[in-house]
Amino acid sequence: MKQLFTLLLLCFGTFTIAQAQSIDELEKQLKEAGSSKDKLSLNYQLGEAYLRSSAEKSIEYGKQAFNIARDLSNEGMMARSAFLVGKAYVRDRNDRNAKTWFDTALAAAKKAGDSDLIIKSVESRSKIEKDDRDYREAYQIVEEAFKYFSQNGTSISDLEEKYERQRAALLQEKKRLEQEISNLTNEREDLVTDRSRLQQRQQELVRDKAIVEEKISEKDERLATISVAKERADSVVRTKELEVKSLTRERLEQEAVLKDKEAKLAIASLEAEQSRRIAEQAAARQNQLLILAIFGTLLALLLLVLFLIARRSRSRLKDKNKIIEMERQRSDELLLNILPKPIAEELKEFGKAKARKYDQVTVLFSDFKNFTSISEKLSPEELVEELDKCFKAFDFILTQYDDIEKIKTIGDAYMCASGLIGRKGMPYNIIRAALEMQQFLEEQKQEKMRIGKPYFEARIGLHTGSVVAGVVGVNKFAYDIWGDTVNIASRMEANGEEGRVNISNTTYGLVKYQFDCEYRGKVQAKNKGLIDMYYVQKEKEKNLAAVTA
Repeated sequence: MKQLFTLLLLCFGTFTIAQAQSIDELEKQLKEAGSSKDKLSLNYQLGEAYLRSSAEKSIEYGKQAFNIARDLSNEGMMARSAFLVGKAYVRDRNDRNAKTWFDTALAAAKKAGDSDLIIKSVESRSKIEKDDRDYREAYQIVEEAFKYFSQNGTSISDLEEKYERQRAALLQEKKRLEQEISNLTNEREDLVTDRSRLQQRQQELVRDKAIVEEKISEKDERLATISVAKERADSVVRTKELEVKSLTRERLEQEAVLKDKEAKLAIASLEAEQSRRIAEQAAARQNQLLILAIFGTLLALLLLVLFLIARRSRSRLKDKNKIIEMERQRSDELLLNILPKPIAEELKEFGKAKARKYDQVTVLFSDFKNFTSISEKLSPEELVEELDKCFKAFDFILTQYDDIEKIKTIGDAYMCASGLIGRKGMPYNIIRAALEMQQFLEEQKQEKMRIGKPYFEARIGLHTGSVVAGVVGVNKFAYDIWGDTVNIASRMEANGEEGRVNISNTTYGLVKYQFDCEYRGKVQAKNKGLIDMYYVQKEKEKNLAAVTA
């Protein structure tokens, strides 16, 4: 484990030295490079250098570094190059390719035994799955890493903590889905009740139909009776006709004419009655069909309305859940912007966060030289734009190191600290960040001088010691740190020079084997006496040599 940790620190050296050179110089050196090891180092440095400005270029150089490392069978650089390509794809919003390269980095890191890079690869890979709400896959990735560390006997307290948090998030999501299923079940029961009512109404209509059919049957019987009466009348007419034959011709004719008229009138009356009965029967059947049609239409409309209401309810529930999830993520992001992750989790869970004392924290202060005079040369909009550009660059540099926490900005001053994550932290990364900040300001200076505009130069000071950290206030609360360490770091900044990184004797004692430093005298500190100061020159060359080995 100690060898892996040393290798990780040496690998970080290449990144810092590469940042000290311009991209043009690195590309020129790459064209002139002869050995594969030199090409590997320069391609990797160019990939890191382009990460902030061009994801496409970073991917191109990162893949070239990976291919060369694979040809050299250098598993360590294969893992770092694959992880660099994965980060570049994340910046390019290409999650699919990012997953593939993070998986490649994880496999190579396992072969190289690089525990820190394994944890970073697992964290980056599982974050993509959580953003896609594939919690099962995220859980599986973390669990496989957990098994790997358990089998190899490596301490994984950080990984276990993330594993438990993800497991808790998955359990919470399970409870939410169970509640949603319960709500849908209640809606289904309401629909079943409505269907039962409709079936009851249908039975009532069937009974009404039977009554109508009974009335029609009665009409048919009456019609049959009328038909029998007609037949009897016809029989009487035939009998009378026989009687007429025995009468005289004239009387026969007279009586025949009279009887014929009477018969026609009777027949006409019977036919009219029959026509009326037929018309009534047809009207009754038409009314029955109309009632059935109306019932069918109402039933279809009711089912359609119930279906649309159920679908709209599900859609609204889904939309509301999406809005709630988006707002929750937004609130979490805002909280993490002002608080370290452990403090933010404690504040969400308990509604407050306890103040903590940390024994070994390194505090960084930066302040711009001649800020007042420069601000008089710029409009308010230009001044805010330049400050925002510088502080955004500082924020991005801090995101490259998971042990550095931004504390606050005060006017043109910027303050951050490392060692606030629950364990004693070495100040290597925060010194690298300070050198990168000065490198960024130097590049901005050259650009501004070229176009004849004012530019910012900063003094940066660091000191290592104990601090108390916590959340203050209720409305617009803020995370802050207190103690002599903060005051001494401020003294280091105030007694430094622009473009330089000034550190105290305490910090120097922790990094003197990692960085080349220059002694520059003493400074008086309140209640502390005289304190030695050192300028950090650069990271030692042996770190670069170890990466290319």
